[in-house]
Amino acid sequence: MLTLAEMAVEVLTTADGRAKTALSHAHAARWRAARAAGAPLAIGQANPPQRPARPEKPDLLDPREVPRRRPGSPLGRIALLHAVAHIELNAVDLHWDIIARFTDTPMPLGFYDDWVQAADDESKHFNLLCDCLEAMGSHYGAMPAHAFMWQAAEDTASDLLGRLAVVPMVLEARGLDVTPGMIALFTQAKETQAIAALNTIYAEEVAHVAYGSKWFNWLCGRAGDDPKEIFHALVRKYFHGNLKPPFNEEKRAEAGLPPDFYWPLVDQA
Repeated sequence: MLTLAEMAVEVLTTADGRAKTALSHAHAARWRAARAAGAPLAIGQANPPQRPARPEKPDLLDPREVPRRRPGSPLGRIALLHAVAHIELNAVDLHWDIIARFTDTPMPLGFYDDWVQAADDESKHFNLLCDCLEAMGSHYGAMPAHAFMWQAAEDTASDLLGRLAVVPMVLEARGLDVTPGMIALFTQAKETQAIAALNTIYAEEVAHVAYGSKWFNWLCGRAGDDPKEIFHALVRKYFHGNLKPPFNEEKRAEAGLPPDFYWPLVDQA
């Protein structure tokens, strides 16, 4: 019987996006079934790769080299969905990686419940977007993408608090800010399949930011530290760039992320 950490590494070392997400769904179902039966799988220990396996395409470029396309055109909308699909595939790996990489830190089973659920959600999101791309005559891998999100994983590979601060509480929170604008763009274009996919993603990403906020605050509380001060220090240390308004303050609050966490970081490099 595989441990949860070993299952996570299986996902991380599977290259093809559809195969990766199928395995992610299967392992999430296995974890939930064992939990429901009152016999949770062992967390165990494993050696996650520094970088997850990836298909030959898309080519991964520096973010500044990824071609920009006008989102108002059909090709621009395909490019936008391709970029979001790439983010979602990275998120599948990020959530399994947090499970496998930090097993030396004792955490309640609820921590693993949350990140297994998040990985399962992201797997669904990736496939929804792939379906959209294929319905529009394209596919994942047809365009170049960037490796920016995984840089955050490498930077925080030995710092669980840093990982929680930068990935769910900064990068995924940014998704809450920008997704309404994407939904409006596809609504204007009457792209109903993409609208449905983005609405699903928008609704479920709130929980992923909330998982980050919950466990960040929990760890700070266990250590007797001020979460806001620790968050500011870690974002300044690990996040490359500025936090940029406008912020979706309503959804961020719903996810347990108050304004005094992120507004003071707007002018920080």
